[in-house]
Amino acid sequence: MGQKEDEARKVFGRRAALYTRSASHADPQVLADLVRMAAPRPDQRALDVATGTGHTALALAPLVREVVGTDLTPEMLAEAGKLRKQRGAANYPLVRCDAHALPFASSSFDLVSCRRAAHHFSDVKRALAEMCRVLRTGGHLILDDRSVPDNAAADRLMNAMDRLHDPSHVREYRAGEWRAMVEGAGLKVQETKRYVRHRPMSALTEGVSPADAHRIRELLEGMDEDIRELFDLRDLDGEFHHNHWFVMLSAVKP
Repeated sequence: MGQKEDEARKVFGRRAALYTRSASHADPQVLADLVRMAAPRPDQRALDVATGTGHTALALAPLVREVVGTDLTPEMLAEAGKLRKQRGAANYPLVRCDAHALPFASSSFDLVSCRRAAHHFSDVKRALAEMCRVLRTGGHLILDDRSVPDNAAADRLMNAMDRLHDPSHVREYRAGEWRAMVEGAGLKVQETKRYVRHRPMSALTEGVSPADAHRIRELLEGMDEDIRELFDLRDLDGEFHHNHWFVMLSAVKP
């Protein structure tokens, strides 16, 4: 386990319950888009890498034969187990492991998903290679993650704020970077979708130290005017709100 993975385990261990009730992670529109891209079938075996508290896997579970959920953090898996019980998803086994070393045979899954996690991977190309390895020929990979716009200043600023929000953060990649990495892993990209959510500053400051929360606010207040417009930075009811960027991508293994 690398330093970033150890940091992620500690951070998400402390914050696990927040993700169970997170409106962003349970966003029905995003989950519906992911399911549409995945086009799951009842005979398929799926893998949800870095399953967190299980929102993605539980969206897939009624539509596939089995969905295996993996995560590095025991507390996240415990929360996923609670949601699994609530939803009655008997076909959702949970496995603790690192995304960089998946303990499954090659070509053992018809569908692999990874949502809102890859920006924490210390070696994203290695993790992607592992996902491709366990995917059978003709199988689908669905990725959904935080992203940044094609603007160098906005890219630096968003990643800087996320590192203050979470020290295990590595990088949010642009949509074009994701496409290049997926194609470099030997997959054929079928669809890429960018989307934006306008969220309160508390989405970044909740659960962080007062010093880091203060620094995040300073970065928002110090934006140049053109970046402020790109972020759509506004004070709504006494709290800053600004854009968060995301990308969803589907690919097939030839």
